[in-house]
Amino acid sequence: MAQALQIALFGLTGPFAAAAMERYGVRKTIACALVLLTCASLAVTRVTALWQLLLWAGCVGIGAGSIALTLGATVANRWFLKNRGTVLGIFTAGNATGQLVFLPMFGALIEHQGWRICAYILSVLMFVLIAFFCLIMRERPVDVGIPPWGGKTIEPAPSHKRNPVSEALGALQDASRSRTFWLLAGSFFICGASTNGLIGAHLVPACGDRGIAETKAAGLLALMGVFDLCGTTMSGWLSDRWDSRWLLFWYYSLRGLSLLFLPFAFGLGLSDFRSSLCSTDSIGWQRFHQPSGLRPRHLAENALRSVFGWIFTAHQLGAASTALATGWSRTAVGNYDAAFITSGVLCLFGSMLGLA
Repeated sequence: MAQALQIALFGLTGPFAAAAMERYGVRKTIACALVLLTCASLAVTRVTALWQLLLWAGCVGIGAGSIALTLGATVANRWFLKNRGTVLGIFTAGNATGQLVFLPMFGALIEHQGWRICAYILSVLMFVLIAFFCLIMRERPVDVGIPPWGGKTIEPAPSHKRNPVSEALGALQDASRSRTFWLLAGSFFICGASTNGLIGAHLVPACGDRGIAETKAAGLLALMGVFDLCGTTMSGWLSDRWDSRWLLFWYYSLRGLSLLFLPFAFGLGLSDFRSSLCSTDSIGWQRFHQPSGLRPRHLAENALRSVFGWIFTAHQLGAASTALATGWSRTAVGNYDAAFITSGVLCLFGSMLGLA
């Protein structure tokens, strides 16, 4: 339940964070989010009741959601006119890099020192990032006297700043008239349901059901990070050069087939191979289909970041609902097979949404 709440707020915060970056600036927005995450990371070491765990999950969801993918979309749209898809792929690969670096280390620390030391390490790192953003981050290319990458003229900063709440809700109202928006939101819902809510939240306990130690399971998630790093970067590059509809079709199809195979792979003792294969399809390629492909036919430029946040909200709502439903299913049935197969079927349906 706590994980589902955190994932849902992670997505719901995105559109409003994107609008807040426009009104108050990237530095202030990210610094506030990092302060909230730092406090939450320290406070979780003193949790003694369920309501405190839910409060912690809410703070983490809001703090992380304020950074999330909307930061990458904002920076890419401000600083780059060319190769935005590639840039977004590189930015989102940072998630995989963190996964690759921290999961094995935290797994070993938890085994020998307990889990609280990990929360303290995260708090220190986020405190350092606060100073980094406040001292080094620049809002726009004009602040350093250069044009955006791929441009020839220095673009002035907009003088009119709207209310973040009204801007986010207005962008949703405008985008909701577009069939493409709903197709992308639906595909993102399935994407979240088959990745963060399933693999991210439940792979470690699923490995435990099959006799795989937690530290080894964390290593498998880190191995997924390797494929994620390659996949997100490559997908951004491909989306600059190929029809995103067909890329969506193949990514969802391969992910669906891999998830359908996962229960059988566990039974055959192929967990290591299966996890790396699943990562290629279910994690590594998930963030390539940025809604920048909607521009300029369907969306105004100034609304793109908020619309991206709303589409990502659909992703996180799918993840949150699956995280909770999979927990109930595991409790009722005794294994995760039904959840993996259901998500695989959903992904095959998602491939059709991509073509549409």
